[in-house]
Amino acid sequence: MSVVVRCESLCRTYQQDAFPVTALDNVSFEVRQGEFVSLAGPSGSGKSTLLNIIGGLDRPTSGDVYLGDTHLNSLNETELSDLRLYQLGFIFQDYNLIPVLNALENVEFTMQLQGVDAKERSERALATLQSLGLGDLAHRRPSELSGGQQQRVAIARAIVTRPKVLLADEPSANLDSKSTEGLLELLKKLNTEQGVTIITATHDPLVMRYARRRVTLVDGRIDSDENSES
Repeated sequence: MSVVVRCESLCRTYQQDAFPVTALDNVSFEVRQGEFVSLAGPSGSGKSTLLNIIGGLDRPTSGDVYLGDTHLNSLNETELSDLRLYQLGFIFQDYNLIPVLNALENVEFTMQLQGVDAKERSERALATLQSLGLGDLAHRRPSELSGGQQQRVAIARAIVTRPKVLLADEPSANLDSKSTEGLLELLKKLNTEQGVTIITATHDPLVMRYARRRVTLVDGRIDSDENSES
């Protein structure tokens, strides 16, 4: 399988209370098409920083990151925005749904930014919601949905554009154990049946068990990189 993400000697430092903090320290790794990777580690280990750099939401202090053949370091903010819009899907731990829009409209939103025709985006959004068991809830606003249902809407919005890579930051953070199991079964299905490449940052052992590869960070460095049979 081709390499879809490549990180080379990534370092990320920032100032906190006038003192330098190293979030990433010489991190190098690759993700191939169709992998399901968890970036694991305790709080402050650098996993969310690494995910944000892969997603073009943050820039490394030094080192290089590639999405396919695209060198993210060389892109300006407009180009990074376009890359996120057309090639990446994001699942955030607080969902980031637009409260005044219903579920269908939330899922349509990214396609609207892409300029997809209204009829096509409505059909694709509804089909995606139906595939996630939310077809009957398409016209409910986020406040009328449970946490697990909101997370599924967020997933629908992330995958409806058929992104090259799906990035999930602590996707189980606000879910109970039952909703977490449902979410992970869904991600596993997307990965195994549709070949969606998934990278998730997590400290949840259950999420780690579902991923087929676990990259563990400690103090901004890769401590281990292991494949599993899950």
